[in-house]
Amino acid sequence: MEMNNIEFLYPNAFYLLLIIPIMALWYWLKRDKANATFMLSSTAAFKENKGLKTYLVHSLWVLKSVAIACIVIALARPQSSNIKYTKVGTEGIDIMIALDVSHSMLADDFKPNRLKASKLVASNFIDGRYNDRIGLIIFYSEGFTQCPLTTDHVVLKNLMFQVDENTLPQGGTAIGMGLATAVARLKDSKAKSKVIILLTDGENSAGSIDPLTAADLAKTYNIRTYTIGVGAKGFANVPVAINRNGTYRYGKQKVSIDESTLKSIASTTGGQYFRATNNNSLKEIYAQIDELEKTKLQELNYKKYHDEFYPYILVALLLLSLESLLNYTYFRSIL
Repeated sequence: MEMNNIEFLYPNAFYLLLIIPIMALWYWLKRDKANATFMLSSTAAFKENKGLKTYLVHSLWVLKSVAIACIVIALARPQSSNIKYTKVGTEGIDIMIALDVSHSMLADDFKPNRLKASKLVASNFIDGRYNDRIGLIIFYSEGFTQCPLTTDHVVLKNLMFQVDENTLPQGGTAIGMGLATAVARLKDSKAKSKVIILLTDGENSAGSIDPLTAADLAKTYNIRTYTIGVGAKGFANVPVAINRNGTYRYGKQKVSIDESTLKSIASTTGGQYFRATNNNSLKEIYAQIDELEKTKLQELNYKKYHDEFYPYILVALLLLSLESLLNYTYFRSIL
């Protein structure tokens, strides 16, 4: 039983309020019998008893009835409660991000470049996955586990931002190795849902594992893979040489992403393929993946109770005291 934020521990106590109408009936019958009829030659002796006091005397019964009502409410044990809502994960998701760190990821068709934009957007994605374990695989000429699955997202992001184009040995892009390394990290997971997000800007040109073979392996372990092709359509400025001072020399090159292979990987594993052509489209892709891979949450409610019957007891005592005082002072002459 609730009244706004008030609950009653013993609501059955309200049946005691039936006492009040019984008291009202008894009071009416008593007053009726007290007013006996008899004949007098003059009523002058009773005029002083008439007037406002005669009607106000009924207020004593009202005071007593309200006091009883307050006592009944106190017996029902009113309690206020502060409710706190906490959401906890009931079905966690394990996610491995496989990130291409080849030199072409320094192309400036994304701001400031593809690699930094990809890390920033992935970081924001990680921030929204409170209850999930997430890890990071980087690949260039080979696949490497930069961070295993963890719920410590601060450590994960620190390790991710340490990654640059020189973290791994130079060579071709090993998409198959990157995917296979991610599968190896997820295959023994007990999570209800296992996901890989693979991001690359090129074609598979290195490594000992073919991307489609790695996709079949992911399917075997029920690992869903979302693939993202990163790069503007047409041409982009990409590093073509290194200057003596260590800076890169850029040149126009045609953006070449093996979309057919990336689509096949996604299709084989039950995921989806996305094409990101700028920062905003990459953000939208991660937002879509975030919606597709929602962690199931259970809402737990915590209540802290506070007894609220003390004011009712106090009001009842005050009313009974006032009724008794008026009974023996102001209304004494007519009772």
